[in-house]
Amino acid sequence: MIVFEEEIKKFHPCLEVEEVADAIYNQDMTDMADVLVSVVREAKVEAEGKNTDKE
Repeated sequence: MIVFEEEIKKFHPCLEVEEVADAIYNQDMTDMADVLVSVVREAKVEAEGKNTDKE
């Protein structure tokens, strides 16, 4: 029979898994909020440029 408490004490996570997790968490990823902010900024710049052309 497996004694889970003893097995958990013996457990040591693989270094590769920890390295992968660090790489994932430390990566600067663009999410949808960043994309929307960028699109809105670009639209504002274009709108301001069109408004100054009319003057």
